[in-house]
Amino acid sequence: MTSSNLSHLPGSNPSPENYGDQATVPLGVELVLVKLSFGETLILENLELILPAGQITCLLGPSGVGKTSILKILAGFIPLTGNSRITCSDSLPLHSRVSYMDQSDLLLPWASVVENVAIGARLRGERPDLMRAREILCDVGLKDWLSARPDILSGGMRQRVALARTLMDDCPVVLMDEPFSALDALTKLRLQDMAAKLLHGKTVLLITHDPIEALRLGHVIHVLSGSPTRISNAIRPDEAIPRDPASDSLKSHYSDIMEKLSQTEADIT
Repeated sequence: MTSSNLSHLPGSNPSPENYGDQATVPLGVELVLVKLSFGETLILENLELILPAGQITCLLGPSGVGKTSILKILAGFIPLTGNSRITCSDSLPLHSRVSYMDQSDLLLPWASVVENVAIGARLRGERPDLMRAREILCDVGLKDWLSARPDILSGGMRQRVALARTLMDDCPVVLMDEPFSALDALTKLRLQDMAAKLLHGKTVLLITHDPIEALRLGHVIHVLSGSPTRISNAIRPDEAIPRDPASDSLKSHYSDIMEKLSQTEADIT
């Protein structure tokens, strides 16, 4: 799989002048990871992952298979080694065009909700666009909580603030590391619905342990399994997102995911 595989994706050949307008054209991304090791332990090798432009890609797998490491490599937190590479569909660097949403909300306890959403600009030494921050908070249903401190918010509200902060920079690529895993079932469903709406048109990589979450939100689903880790062929549910997890059409996909998750051998098809 080479960078030419990105040529069929939406937004694959934008002109260079669109680089400054990050939201104009969806961005396809390919990661080729030759090897990932921690000490003497080989975690994965020869991984090839394509994130289709403007779609949500979900990665599932048990703990220790490298899901979060893949996310951090794309975010630039872990450097590439050897012949590994990241290729974007517009041939420009991915650096600075990525938003990262962690499993924890990571809100600053002394800052208001709107200040937390605008923190990225302050960290870059820029003047924050508080009007845009307020607009996004209204979009996530927090218009009455702009001046509140995080300690009085529920877990679901805190994650909505984190989602708003992720959207604030309007980056074309969004990386999400189990952002809804700590929430109760009803709040999780509501935030999944909200994320599907607000992330429309962005290229998203969502790490999850939950097959139902992947089937609700993923345009493309991959399972990581085996030792060393291998990546499955893509599972592509047909319906528009967010999907009904009780849909009969998803039952075969659910069975396929569970079968792949149970594998311990390297050969995954």
